[in-house]
Amino acid sequence: MTRDILAFIGGGNMARSLIGGLVARGRPAASIQVAEPQAALREALAADFGVGVHATASEAARGATTWVLSVKPQVMRTVCGELATLAAETRPLVVSIAAGVTAGQIDQWLGGDQAVVRTMPNTPSLLGAGATGLYANPRVTEAGRELAGSLMSAVGLAAWIPDEAQMDAVTAVSGSGPAYVFLLAEALQAAGVAQGLAADTARDLANQTLLGAARMLVETGDDAATLRKRVTSPGGTTQAAIESFEANGLRRLVDEAVAAAARRGRELSEGS
Repeated sequence: MTRDILAFIGGGNMARSLIGGLVARGRPAASIQVAEPQAALREALAADFGVGVHATASEAARGATTWVLSVKPQVMRTVCGELATLAAETRPLVVSIAAGVTAGQIDQWLGGDQAVVRTMPNTPSLLGAGATGLYANPRVTEAGRELAGSLMSAVGLAAWIPDEAQMDAVTAVSGSGPAYVFLLAEALQAAGVAQGLAADTARDLANQTLLGAARMLVETGDDAATLRKRVTSPGGTTQAAIESFEANGLRRLVDEAVAAAARRGRELSEGS
């Protein structure tokens, strides 16, 4: 991985996870600068990882060849405006992890003609088990793509998306997806309690079942349909449950939910 200076503009939870993943993979802490207005967060980042910390975006970005924009979407335009002059001078690789903000918007706010990678990580990235979609605008070089991919791979899987319009689908599937799993966990736990299990027992069984099933999906190499069929014996208990799901339109509900999330993602992008 390059030893050039990497600047994080924003030192919140996702930035912290990325910094921790990069340092754990051997990136020198001295090659990372972080801009974070909250003193407590700055001090924690410096103490935990040994990175350089600054109160302003321009201080952290100066001299850096890659900028990771990790601020909240609603302040992205303001932050980019503060960095526009420096961006015009240095032409860094710009990586955004802000939801709903397009590469075109970031390029425009930075003054134009910038190499921008838009990413959509999800919250399991905080545990190093994330899933991130990435889109690169035409100004990003192959070396820039490799660097951005390595950056996001530090916290999980990184998948390149050829068309930025598909980022709304990425947001709907993996960005928002953890909440769907949490909802299923809630429902499964409640159903276990309704069948007579103690609440803590239902919780532990449901949570471990979701963890085990997820590991099977990732580690066996088999697709979801194959694994489902393998555990569904004809005339058995699992088949009875699956038939109930199918009869009550589970697939349709999931399809409509993901479509609603993607639609909302487009609305948020258009309103930025």
